[in-house]
Amino acid sequence: MTLLRTQLGNTLRGHRLRQRRTLRDVSGAARVSLGYLSEVERGQKEASSELLASICDALDVELADLLAEVSSELRGTPAVRPLTPSVPAPDAPAAEPAETAPAAAEPALALVGSPSHAALRRGKAVSLAA
Repeated sequence: MTLLRTQLGNTLRGHRLRQRRTLRDVSGAARVSLGYLSEVERGQKEASSELLASICDALDVELADLLAEVSSELRGTPAVRPLTPSVPAPDAPAAEPAETAPAAAEPALALVGSPSHAALRRGKAVSLAA
């Protein structure tokens, strides 16, 4: 069984690494010591709600979105389904048809980069992918 603090730490680290930011950069922006942030990311410390909010703000991630992502991971379901085409390669052999979700379940548009509400309020650009 995965501990909540472990999954929170993994998810926070994932956001930080995807942004190509250092622990030092995020710890300074969140006003938390580098060592403590490192321990939170490694699941060694329980982060208070205030600390989580500060780290999320530094990472420009909504706390509610972080918690939803962690919840999905703890359930064993991916938080976001990748938008990949289901077209086989031209020279690939025909495969048995697999059960797929109805086409209506696919979103018409998806936000690329998942900007937070805070980013939208600050007027950061949002890319749309069809």
